[in-house]
Amino acid sequence: MDSFITIRFKRKTAKRFQEFSKTHFKTHTEAMENILDFFFYNEISPKEKLGPTGRTIEAKLLKRINAVIAIMRDVEKTQTKPTVAMIQSLFQTEEPNKKPLILEKKYADEKKEVRFREKKTSSNKL
Repeated sequence: MDSFITIRFKRKTAKRFQEFSKTHFKTHTEAMENILDFFFYNEISPKEKLGPTGRTIEAKLLKRINAVIAIMRDVEKTQTKPTVAMIQSLFQTEEPNKKPLILEKKYADEKKEVRFREKKTSSNKL
């Protein structure tokens, strides 16, 4: 069994440590070891500020994600959809109008009416 040593803390600090230790660890020794290991392995000082908290980072990420979504929607509206519409119109095939061939006579079936006729009389003899 390991021996113990006494360390003097102010009451307020000791109470804070005891509450923290009870909620996260089994013993006070285990809590202190993990705290010291954290600072040693991450090579940071307890006096340093680590920056924004998880909540503020999450809020910033959500703002950036919303901005990216807005940019993507704008690109879709202004670039993707019109381009897709143009490509689809290029690939759509419509039946060509049946145009009559150049050699085909348009009025072949119609009977042409004669405008001038010779009179059929018996006096006209050649």
